Amino acid sequence: MEIIFEKNSLYGLFLKVNRLHYLRTHAILEKINVYPGQPPLLFALYKNDGQSQRELAEKLKIKPATVTVMLSRIEKAGFIIRKQDENDQRVSRVYITERGREACEKLRGIIASIERECFEDFTEEEKEIFAKLLSKMANNLEKALNE
Repeated sequence: MEIIFEKNSLYGLFLKVNRLHYLRTHAILEKINVYPGQPPLLFALYKNDGQSQRELAEKLKIKPATVTVMLSRIEKAGFIIRKQDENDQRVSRVYITERGREACEKLRGIIASIERECFEDFTEEEKEIFAKLLSKMANNLEKALNE
């Protein structure tokens, strides 16, 4: 069953913004060989290096299998390395490389740039109102998830 949303409905506009943001982010990130979804993982390691895959999955609230796939991709890009835990050989620890740290620094600038693009014509008051509205939406969705 296909669901069609009115283009100018609140939900339709929300989906449009979400999609455009994804496309814009993807276009910029692929220039540095990073894909959407990877920045939170890289930043988690940047802040706290040497986490296990399980710890990363819990922190990012994603499935361990998803973390494994993500790590394989960013390991190929040279952003991380995996090593066996010295005390427990069953545990694999993930470490960010110098190249990964450099990518995080670039990501900070990219995120700031995208944020500027998103809110270019907003007044400070509009940004404050929008932040409150998004917080309400997030609370509503969190409530629904926990029911």
